[in-house]
Amino acid sequence: MANVLIVDDEEKITKLLSERIAHEGYEVQTARSAEEANEIIQKGKADIVLCDLRLGGMDGLELLKKTKELSPLTDFVIMTAYASADTAVEAMKAGAYEYLIKPFSMDEVVLLLKRITERKRLISEVIALKERAQNVQESKGRILGGSRAINNVKEMIRKVAPTDSPVLIEGESGTGKELAAAEIHENSRRSDKPFVIVNCAAVPETLIEAELFGYQKGAFTGAVQNKHGQFRIADHGTIFLDEIGEVPLSIQAKLLRAIEYGEFLPLGGTNPIKVDVRIIAATNRNLKEMVDAGTFREDLFFRLNVFPIMIPPLRERREDIVEIAEHFLKGWKFPHLPLRGDVLEKLESYSWPGNVRELKNVLERAIILAGDRPITPEHLTINGGGSYSADPRNLISGVLGKISLPEIERMAVEIALEQTSGNKSKAAELLGITRRALYGRLEKYGIER
Repeated sequence: MANVLIVDDEEKITKLLSERIAHEGYEVQTARSAEEANEIIQKGKADIVLCDLRLGGMDGLELLKKTKELSPLTDFVIMTAYASADTAVEAMKAGAYEYLIKPFSMDEVVLLLKRITERKRLISEVIALKERAQNVQESKGRILGGSRAINNVKEMIRKVAPTDSPVLIEGESGTGKELAAAEIHENSRRSDKPFVIVNCAAVPETLIEAELFGYQKGAFTGAVQNKHGQFRIADHGTIFLDEIGEVPLSIQAKLLRAIEYGEFLPLGGTNPIKVDVRIIAATNRNLKEMVDAGTFREDLFFRLNVFPIMIPPLRERREDIVEIAEHFLKGWKFPHLPLRGDVLEKLESYSWPGNVRELKNVLERAIILAGDRPITPEHLTINGGGSYSADPRNLISGVLGKISLPEIERMAVEIALEQTSGNKSKAAELLGITRRALYGRLEKYGIER
């Protein structure tokens, strides 16, 4: 319900209004002066203000003007026993929603509040519909490529989207996990409902519970009003929990309950909130290893891992690179397409550790360097300036006959361990093998663990 602020220096009027409005389910605050009300509006962002015209000090019209500057979306109603055409016109010009003449009935006020609340709801729905229409437009052709690897991902999305099953999207950073989540939502029965994105890695550990589940006024210092969490906002829609592996262990039990039973308790709250939310989570970490290490709850992992989808890195679908690159360039209205053969060769020979995100950034830089000319290999730079690496096959052919295959393998293992500071899981991932296979090679080549 909306938060209503009543501003009147007559205690009897304030008490009658606040009791009736609170009875209708609204959150009510009161102020005896415009100055006091101004402070509340600055801190609490009242949704609706009912304000007497004549007050000691600042009057209602002046407070109305200040309110519209501070919070344009706050609806303001002027109340007065001294009605005149001039003040009514001035109030409406300043942005007042309504002009109530005392004495008025409590039923009249309640009907007015319901009308304002319904208008706010309709405005919110229109804004949400416009945003969803924009998202749908942007999502057309979202997952690009025709390789076997990416076609398999598209097929899995097609199968799971119409269901309500939780989905766990795995893949390296920059592969497009958020795009896959959006694709699932847009093809689900919830597509006309909210799609809420929470980047768990971007929220400080101390705030993640409040971000996900909201809080009640007074729950902690600075909680001056009730705030809905992202689960409440996503009700009847989809919530995408990106970087789920970054959620602190202390919050995971509450998250599990929200996922399993569709209910949670806001910070400072006493009554559980029920929601109907479809869960999609994503991670670039190995959650199974985190479970083994005791940093991720096993029951939460199993609840999320109902339908896993692995997004392949760009190096495993090189045949998609050209299509993706030219899609970005067309979107930027780059005139010199198709790309030259030597440029395509450079793009396809690079391993793209940053995946699609890195490809996009490199192409954006290339356009700037090229100006109004076609892109050449010299315009393709990496890490802010280095040229793209040569085809790995050329590097290997240069050492064949000088170094044996086991020596190449041993060096690869040692380099992977150096680059990951001895982290076996990350080294195995870098080498494209399992941890067990890595331990076998460590033993085979006598490499110290």
